[in-house]
Amino acid sequence: MKILLPDTMDLDPDLPEGWEAVVVDAREPIPAEHHDAEVLVVWGSSRRHLESAARDLGSLRLVQSLAAGVDGILAAGFAEDVVIATGAGLHSRTVSEHALALLLTLVRRLPEARIAQEHHEWSGELGGLQPLHPEGRLTTLLDARVLIWGFGEIGQTLAPILAALGAHVRGVARSAGERSGFEVIAADDVISALPSTDVLIDILPASQETAGAVGREVLDALPDHAILVNVGRGATVDQSALLEALEEGRLGAAGIDVTDPEPLPADDPLWGAPRLLITPHGAGGRPVGADERIARNVRSLTLGEEILHTTAR
Repeated sequence: MKILLPDTMDLDPDLPEGWEAVVVDAREPIPAEHHDAEVLVVWGSSRRHLESAARDLGSLRLVQSLAAGVDGILAAGFAEDVVIATGAGLHSRTVSEHALALLLTLVRRLPEARIAQEHHEWSGELGGLQPLHPEGRLTTLLDARVLIWGFGEIGQTLAPILAALGAHVRGVARSAGERSGFEVIAADDVISALPSTDVLIDILPASQETAGAVGREVLDALPDHAILVNVGRGATVDQSALLEALEEGRLGAAGIDVTDPEPLPADDPLWGAPRLLITPHGAGGRPVGADERIARNVRSLTLGEEILHTTAR
């Protein structure tokens, strides 16, 4: 039995007896001598690599993605009997770390401090005696009201970190309830919750349902001092509406790690938006626990047990 590993990451899963691991070029079609593979691991794989796998791997039983999103895999046309497992949970800590970095950078006004440093200026506006909660500006996470839209594993990893810093955190999911000790409101109730929100963190996946979810209605409902952070997918934010809200002072600041399209074209006006911090999709990119996830799911496949984090089709 054969498993194909991508050359985009050093992997060494502890596989059950009888399994052979072969590293292949994740950007090229799969060589004919490996068309007998039963498991394909996907990480940074090109479209033609995935299409080749869907077309040529006649014995394929499992596609194990190391990414949380599997849009490209689903679009490749794999047979219905091929199990597709996501990398959900492998990026929870790194994406949470990045979201926190974006948020604290904006809350503590580090971009302004950097500009002052470049001018050799000891800014009295940024340092010295300061009110804890100045009118019209968010300068601390203490008592900040944070709403995390997309309260899956990443959201539930990030929430207690923010709470430890003094924030009041709620999540948003399809249905209301409680997850990991945090209140969760239904997505249908987001608009009514936004006027009392200081920080909106978008961790939504890309889908027809979430396309442009953070649009003019959402941005208009937020207070003028609010901060938006997007570590989900670029298509979930209406970038024209975001640019307008920042230029017109209707949004305090924003930090985004994802755009639509990616890379963001050099002439896109979003680059010049005031109070906007852009990072080049760097929140994930480093699956934590990939070997263990691969080994666990291959073992489950071998024994006929439940495979972790499969996606419905």
